[in-house]
Amino acid sequence: MTNSTTHWTTLYKNINIATMTEASNSYGIINQGALAIATGKIAWLGKESDLPYFDENTVEVIDGNNQWLTPGLIDCHTHIIYGGNRANEFELRLQGASYEEIANNGGGIVSTVNATRQASENELFNSALKRLTAMQQQGLTTVEIKSGYGLDLNTEIKMLKVATKLSEKLAITVKRTFLGAHALPIEFKNNANGYIDLVVNEMLPQICAQKLADSVDVFCEGIGFNLAQTERVFKAAKRHNLPIKVHAEQLSDLGASELAAQYQALSSEHLEFLSEKGIKAMAQADMTAVLLPGAFYFLRETKLPPIEQLRKNNVAMAIASDANPGSSPIHSIQLMLNMACTLFRLTPIEALAGITCNAAKALGIDNHTGMLKVGFDADLALWDISQPAELCYQFGVNPLTTLIKQGKSIL
Repeated sequence: MTNSTTHWTTLYKNINIATMTEASNSYGIINQGALAIATGKIAWLGKESDLPYFDENTVEVIDGNNQWLTPGLIDCHTHIIYGGNRANEFELRLQGASYEEIANNGGGIVSTVNATRQASENELFNSALKRLTAMQQQGLTTVEIKSGYGLDLNTEIKMLKVATKLSEKLAITVKRTFLGAHALPIEFKNNANGYIDLVVNEMLPQICAQKLADSVDVFCEGIGFNLAQTERVFKAAKRHNLPIKVHAEQLSDLGASELAAQYQALSSEHLEFLSEKGIKAMAQADMTAVLLPGAFYFLRETKLPPIEQLRKNNVAMAIASDANPGSSPIHSIQLMLNMACTLFRLTPIEALAGITCNAAKALGIDNHTGMLKVGFDADLALWDISQPAELCYQFGVNPLTTLIKQGKSIL
């Protein structure tokens, strides 16, 4: 990209900038700064006093009123496409019903699968659009959406098509993850290997043929799939040249993160029961740890992820909402910032890195987004705050004043 000011289209002046270019060590602050945009990319940034000459007749100059500019936010783990909701189960649990009792009466993930299968593509699109619109209004410019509530070929394809349409409707980047190995559908009860056959031999090839997935995920857990079944999906993903992610160590330590490291996975997600051996494997493979404080909160978990060990081993930590109908019906990335700090004891710098540069790393897109630097996408959020830590400090009052996607103001 040329640095010539003749290509500039927009210039933000009188701003403070948190570039997030130094990962979890600092905000990368530029006070009294400016940022120029050309062809949807960041063309220049630095101190306003260092601005080169530019033609004010051809460049739109915007006064940032001493506000703070950050990268657009990234939610790197969501399940926002689904039918129905589970509010009735929430109420039943609070009245004393156990999860097992609810599941035995057709509740739990089975109820969401049934509702998702029955919903039309248009119904799924409209309900997910409401959720994603609310999330975008809090500063999101990129979101990952997982399938996994279909558990059959047609519904998984339907979900991934909806994810694609959402990216076309809203000015937001949607990364689509195929999570066919999310749970065992009723029709394959007591036949997990048979279901993995379906995932590997039928679902994945057809989804890849239609170019509907950007990555593949597996729920490796006692209530999900074992290591051997998980590895079969990993091998299939590799054959189709799709990056790998894994739901791992949420309820027990099966060693899924170590296995994922052997397959150069992008990330391992949840991780409350992650072992030191798993941490070292992730560090060696340069994987990202995706932490989900919303699920920890909503399920009233007590075992914290091994934050200090992740720090010591320099494993990048991303933060995400895990927005889903069962264990984290929360669609607020700003709330995740606060929860990451209050529940997981992350610093505000770590938390903000978790939804910018490290979230981009978890999605394999950190070579062009998640930071503010020349040549990167001009995905930006402008905030009416006095310091970056305010984004973690409070929630319920949205300080976002402007959201820019690829150089264009969308909010």
